[in-house]
Order: sequence, then C-alpha cells, then structure tokens
Amino acid sequence: MSNLFAGPHLWILLIVILLLFGAAKLPALAKSMGQSARIFKGEMKAMKDDDTTAGTAASTTADATPVEKPAEPKSGPAAPTP
Repeated sequence: MSNLFAGPHLWILLIVILLLFGAAKLPALAKSMGQSARIFKGEMKAMKDDDTTAGTAASTTADATPVEKPAEPKSGPAAPTP
C-alpha cells in the first residue's frame, strides 16, 4: 500500500484516464488543470500578502498616539474642585 502509484498501477491509471476522457480531450484537460493550479497559487499568494500587510498595519496602529475624546458637558451644577 505504500507504493500505490508505482510501476503497473501507474500504467493502469493512465490507461483508465485515457479511456474515460479520450485522447482528444486530454490536452484541454491538462490546460484547464494548469490554469486552475495557477489561479489557486495566485490566490494563496494574495492571502499571504494580505496577512503580512494586516500585521504591518496593526503594528503601525499600535505605535500611533491615541486621540483623546473631548469631554462631554455635564448637566447640572458644576462640582467643586479640591
């Protein structure tokens, strides 16, 4: 079981694929699989780039000085200050 795609197993698999899809459809199948792999690779790279830019943005936001909120006016008499 450890060597499933070795020797005769691989040949049998290739013959079955050839019979299922036909010789004329195999190039189109290979092309579409290549395009799918390329798109998947690009999306994975984009996700990785998003993660690094999100990490960079979080670190720059943490370094920024916080903005103070203006005090809201109190209603009623002012409290004496000690």
